[in-house]
Amino acid sequence: MPLRRPIIASLLLTGVLALPAPALAGGFYLQEQSAIETGRALAGAGAAADDPSAIFFNPAAMTNLSGIQTSIGGSALMASAHQTNRGTNRTVPTLPGVKVPVTGNDGGNPFEKVIPIPSFYVTGQVTDRLWLGVGVNAPFGLKLKYDDGFFGRYDSLYTNLKTYNIQSSAAYKLNDNFSIGGGVDVQYVKATLTNALPQLSPLAPADGFARLKGDDWSVGWNAGLFYTNGATNVGVSYRSGIKHKLTGTQTISGLLGPIAAANSALDASAPLDLPDIVTVGFMHRLTPNLRAMISGRWYNWSKFKGIAITSAAGTSNKELDYKDSYSVSLGGEYDVSPALTLRAGTMFDRTPTNAQHLTTRVPDGDRAWLTGGATFNISPAFALNVSYAHTFVEKANIIRPDSYYPTPATVTATTLAQTSGNADQVAASLTARF
Repeated sequence: MPLRRPIIASLLLTGVLALPAPALAGGFYLQEQSAIETGRALAGAGAAADDPSAIFFNPAAMTNLSGIQTSIGGSALMASAHQTNRGTNRTVPTLPGVKVPVTGNDGGNPFEKVIPIPSFYVTGQVTDRLWLGVGVNAPFGLKLKYDDGFFGRYDSLYTNLKTYNIQSSAAYKLNDNFSIGGGVDVQYVKATLTNALPQLSPLAPADGFARLKGDDWSVGWNAGLFYTNGATNVGVSYRSGIKHKLTGTQTISGLLGPIAAANSALDASAPLDLPDIVTVGFMHRLTPNLRAMISGRWYNWSKFKGIAITSAAGTSNKELDYKDSYSVSLGGEYDVSPALTLRAGTMFDRTPTNAQHLTTRVPDGDRAWLTGGATFNISPAFALNVSYAHTFVEKANIIRPDSYYPTPATVTATTLAQTSGNADQVAASLTARF
């Protein structure tokens, strides 16, 4: 006996929601939160304590900054990615065991020509032992748009994830050597994800379309320890993971024939757990003018096992199985004169993505950075920091089967691709000291 239309629609929506949209988490943590740190590949993160951006990497380190200091700046990220079709295919419900090619173009470079990443920090010495600070930045983000007709369109077409983080922290100097610090992060996230949906017949004139859009506010916290003896600085800090629950709408359109019952717009919600981050940094003055730095960061991405989308059609789960990741930086800087400091660094940044669940929505691989930068001390009160970084991204192979619709209408589209890319960035900030 045939199922009633509402039941069919519910089942179809569950199938549509189950896989294509929610590939949210992956290598989209934005390291570019400080122009001065970009120039030394984040080697000074947590320990250098020479710029108001230190509040983001270690709130306790602001006790090394006298008076009131501000830093305003940003990075211009110029990224490129290329997808190569290696046999992407789909099944046909009426032809069991048969796979037909999914044709299309390579999607072009999905990144915008220039991606801006702004930041602002201010620290203030209240007493000889107490400091307060505020930071505003965008620590997570990703924006990609593939060309119409992309061969991987059933995996992803458009991704736009933005976060805005407002951090307020305090630091207290216990004695001349040790400081502690901590504070609260208030974070806003907004996401829009789209992808094509396969019709039952590969001969259909057009694909269906899925869009998930939502946003959320949530709260986290940060804490740090800082040690200095004048020649050596050591810093340890922790940024808590932030749990978001995005609420918005899931829209399905363009499906034809028996699956047309799934076309709808429903309220939907989806969790997004951003990782805890631990930073350890070390800086040592080799000479009065020369400093060496090393830092390491650990990211608790393994907490992100998957994502669930809940709507009136029910709840669907997608396994992502992310892994904990890390990055290690080495750098140094040299004071050429009181007016000029030069710096350079390198970093290895391990991707958290799982090879079994790679997606064109987050075309990521292990990364290696090479960076350089300079600080121009315009006056005792103002300094201009400029940096350049090139990021090499390891090639990765995508083997991603996504199944749509319940049986007997199930269509499995398998995206088979090789992804490659790299990125350049130019960063600048103006530091003012009062």
